[in-house]
Amino acid sequence: MARIEYHNNKKFTAKWIIGGLISAFILIISSIFLLLYPFASTDKKTYFQGENPILFNGKQQGNALIEGNMCFVPLRFLKDNIDSTIMYDEKSKSVIITTNDKVVQMPTDSLTYFVNQKEVALQLSPIITRNGETFVALDSVLTFFPIQYKKLPDSKAIWIQQDGEKYENGRLTDKDINNEKLRLRTEPSWQSPYTAEMAKNESVTIEGEKGEFYLVRKANGISGFIKKEYVHKKESVKINIPTQSKTFQMPKINGPIQLTWEAVYTKNPDSSKIPEMAGVNVVSPTWFSLAANDGSIKNLASLEYSKWANSKGYQVWGLFSNSFDPVLTHEALKDFDTRQAIIRQLLHYSQMYELQGINFDIENVNPEDGPLVTQFMREAAPYLHEAGLVVSMDITFSAGENNNWSSFYERTKLAQIVDYLIVMAYDEHTGAASGAGSVASLPWVERNLENLLKEVPNEKLILGVPLYARLWKEQTNADGTTEVTAQALSMDKVKAWLAEKGVQPSYDEESGQNYAEYVAADENATYKIWIEDEMSLKKRADLAAKYLLGGIGTWSRLFGDQTAWTALNLNGEKAVTQK
Repeated sequence: MARIEYHNNKKFTAKWIIGGLISAFILIISSIFLLLYPFASTDKKTYFQGENPILFNGKQQGNALIEGNMCFVPLRFLKDNIDSTIMYDEKSKSVIITTNDKVVQMPTDSLTYFVNQKEVALQLSPIITRNGETFVALDSVLTFFPIQYKKLPDSKAIWIQQDGEKYENGRLTDKDINNEKLRLRTEPSWQSPYTAEMAKNESVTIEGEKGEFYLVRKANGISGFIKKEYVHKKESVKINIPTQSKTFQMPKINGPIQLTWEAVYTKNPDSSKIPEMAGVNVVSPTWFSLAANDGSIKNLASLEYSKWANSKGYQVWGLFSNSFDPVLTHEALKDFDTRQAIIRQLLHYSQMYELQGINFDIENVNPEDGPLVTQFMREAAPYLHEAGLVVSMDITFSAGENNNWSSFYERTKLAQIVDYLIVMAYDEHTGAASGAGSVASLPWVERNLENLLKEVPNEKLILGVPLYARLWKEQTNADGTTEVTAQALSMDKVKAWLAEKGVQPSYDEESGQNYAEYVAADENATYKIWIEDEMSLKKRADLAAKYLLGGIGTWSRLFGDQTAWTALNLNGEKAVTQK
């Protein structure tokens, strides 16, 4: 009896063990299936935040204001996304916009704004302030930028589009599909949260793709990813927004620019005594300079000189300087109204003295005021171009950080504004701090020129050339120290000094120039000079030709002799041999 009972228990236990194993296996497989099967997420994510969201470049970029029938966007949105040069002028409480041919002033809470100082009336102010933030009416800036906008249904979003944007129209499938599959997902995966429900046959715009998913946008502006198999592509769309901008026609100049500066310190030269200057087609007299914080200009101009120059076939580009005063420059350029006052005076003088251009010589500026200089040029160019004037500006080679004579120039931006940048390619060695050396050794010029051409287009760049040399004196004092001094000499005075001392120059390989040295035993001093002559000037002209520059400029006319104009004439191919 006991044995029979034993066999029955064994059979029952084996059956349950096998069943249990099967059940466990099914449970494990089911668990794995439940864990790994890509069930669609039911988590919904809010797409837009706040009222009147701004849709730009595929995402929300802040919020707009709707007042009446006008749509306003934050000034910072326009500055960050549309035009970084838009600025707010604190003194006049105005938004300032510049284009190639317009300067726009939009005062806050005013029913008028100004385009090139001409009044434009509106029903509502284009600039308003709400909770300390400045807003700009979109309709008021559409003529200045290649953008358009539309208000989207349901979401009340403002969709701002730019010229050149591309997308494709599409339509969802008309088949009956599970609603979960037609939801727009935040990522190209059904496991990601969804942003909106879609309906079959619904129209969408296709803005991108990732793997098996399209990124599409609903009519209300909400976007997300959806499987490609549920979307039928339609036609491609490219945003085309025509813009109106006047093209400036520069006064015609035969050949490359060949400019010389006329240094005017107190009175103008007797033009009857100015010799012929072969090749020169532009003279730039230093007539105008910043005089006071209110933007007033000191004027040394001469109509007689202009008439003489024009009769010789020279264009006259009157030079305006900032008086090389960093404090005065800051005070005069920090406010829109003062900048405009300077520009109005230059326009007035350009008519009074029959000018063909203005040359801006702004130097010795605090580095932090560089953007003010750029803004001044940005505002000046449209007015001067409208008056038919060539706009040129003098710059230096880059000379490191925190340098008042170099680092404030925003060269790339300036090149987009003006017609020509003239690089003052000299003063490599200027005094005791730099030590004796060439005013502008040829290797130094070429090396810096190559770097500058990474920022400035060659056709806009004019190579500034020195017509002077520095005579260095290294004198040993009684205490054994050496005192280094220098004086600038014109080409004629250099020749006179060489003749007086009976010194014969020799070629200096390192500078690419002729060099002379004289020991004055009675002074316990040595004189050194790196010479600007026909040979070195021809080499500088060759650099301008090699790099296809816009021309050359010389400082200054008074320092040159007749050999200078022959050597620098870009219209000829006269060879100059080494001395």
